[in-house]
Amino acid sequence: MSKTRDSMDTHLLRILQILLTEQSVSRAAIKLGLSQPAISNSLRRLREITGDPVLVRSKTGMVATERGLELLAHANDALSAIERITQPPGAFDPAHSTREFHLGAPDYLDAMFLPNIAEILRREAPHAKFIVHPINADYDYAGGLEDGGLDVVIGNWLEPPPQMHMARLFDDEVVCMVGSQNPIARRDLSLKQYLELPHLAPFPYVSERQSFIDGYLAAQGLRRNIQMTIPYFGQVAGMLLRTDLVFTTGRQFAQHYARYLPITILPSPFPFPAMRFYLLWHRRCHGAPEVIWLRQCIVRVASMLQASLGEHGGS
Repeated sequence: MSKTRDSMDTHLLRILQILLTEQSVSRAAIKLGLSQPAISNSLRRLREITGDPVLVRSKTGMVATERGLELLAHANDALSAIERITQPPGAFDPAHSTREFHLGAPDYLDAMFLPNIAEILRREAPHAKFIVHPINADYDYAGGLEDGGLDVVIGNWLEPPPQMHMARLFDDEVVCMVGSQNPIARRDLSLKQYLELPHLAPFPYVSERQSFIDGYLAAQGLRRNIQMTIPYFGQVAGMLLRTDLVFTTGRQFAQHYARYLPITILPSPFPFPAMRFYLLWHRRCHGAPEVIWLRQCIVRVASMLQASLGEHGGS
C-alpha cells in the first residue's frame, strides 16, 4: 500500500486535478500538452492508487465520482501548498510587519548601539516588537539562536563561536575611564600603575572564558588589581564618580558618558588589540527575509558608530 501511495508525485497530482476539472481525457491531454494514451495511462494509475474510478462515463461524457470530487479539493490544496513551498519567500515589508524580533546583547551596548537600533526599528517597522535579552554568563545564547528564542546576538569575543553565521560589526579602541575627581585623571598611566590601581570590572558574559581585558593580560603573565565587580555596565559611571576605581572598556562606551558626566578618558598603558564586535545568527534563519532586514539594520548602525569612533578617536 505504501509503495503505491509513494508513486503519487507532483506530475500525477497535476494530471488528477486537470482530469477532474475538465472531466475529459481528450481535453486534459490538450491542456497538459500530452497524448491521450498518456493521460489514459495516468488515469489508470490514479484509479489504482486511490482505489476509486475517479471518472465514470455518463450520457454526456464523463463525470467525477463522489470520491473524485473530494480528491479534486485535496489536489487543489496540495498543489497550492507545493507552489508556496517551491516559491522563494516574498519581500519583507517592515512598515506593516507585526513580527516580534529577539536580540541578545550585553548591556555594554545600552548606551549608544541599542538605542540607535531601536530608533531605526521604530521608524521603519513601527508595528513590530523589539525584545532585547541580556547576555550574561548564565544565558545560553547559542541555544537561544538554535531554538528560535533569539534571532541575532551581538557581542565581542576573542574567538566567535564557529558554528554560527557571523558578520563583523566594528572595532573599538580599549581605553581607561575614571571619575574626573580621581587624582590619576590628570596624568598618563604607566603599566605598573595600571596594574596596581584598584579596578572596577564587569562579570564576564561568557561563562567559560575570562573577560577580553583579563584574557589578554593573562597571556602576558600580567594581572590587574580588581577591587570591585558589578553585574551591569549601567552602574559604571556612578561608581567611578564616587570612588578612585579605574574601568577599562571600549572608547564608544567611555565617550558616551564623558559627554554628559565628569568622566575622564585615559589611554590604556597596555597595548590591547581593539575590541571586535560581531553579529551572530543561526543557519535556521539565514535566509529569512525579516531577519535579513534586522541584520541589515544592525550593520547600518555599526557603520555609523564606527565612523563616529573614527572622527573622535583622538578625543
